[in-house]
Amino acid sequence: MVDTMGILGRKLGMTRVFNSDGSAVVVTVIQAGPCPVTQVKTLEKDGYSAVQLAFDTAKAKNVGKAMRGHLAKAGNGLYRTLREVRLVAPAALSVGEKVTVESFAVGDVVRITGTSIGKGYQGVMRRWNFGGSKDTHGCEKVHRSGGSIGHNTEPGKVMKGKKMAGHWGHERVTQPSLLVVAVRPEDNVILVRGCVPGPKNGLVMVRK
Repeated sequence: MVDTMGILGRKLGMTRVFNSDGSAVVVTVIQAGPCPVTQVKTLEKDGYSAVQLAFDTAKAKNVGKAMRGHLAKAGNGLYRTLREVRLVAPAALSVGEKVTVESFAVGDVVRITGTSIGKGYQGVMRRWNFGGSKDTHGCEKVHRSGGSIGHNTEPGKVMKGKKMAGHWGHERVTQPSLLVVAVRPEDNVILVRGCVPGPKNGLVMVRK
């Protein structure tokens, strides 16, 4: 996926704001940046154009020696998280510069990537909305089971992608087409209309 600009942040939670006409808008509050550029990748050297952003300051004891050396080149301290943002054209940023919420404006349409809330191990009725077995005579202790999962002798196996019970949630999710409602540079905060993947304080990537 190719992007023009991105920034790392944390989902603080949801609230609502009011338009000038008095209507309420449900928004997600994201504390984003400032994210220093720790590496710039070029088409000639790396085969693609991208910038590597850092987020969430960390203590030296929590950062490995190799990572400390890598971050020292940017000269902006130590950080816990690094992410790349691919670019269409060569980067206009250089190592050490910072990306802030001022890169976004009210009315921008963004897509936000995060890790969805984990739901643990779930059965097929909750995970895939199965109807379950009939609740009448002849059915004993199979009311919420998934039923048959295989075939006869041919092909004699369970096909890949079969909907079964298993771990639900805690996966990378991208929510597209979210409208930026407000930008507050003094607080490093972006307000976007609607919901964003992940729990409170979850790491998210905001991209145009």
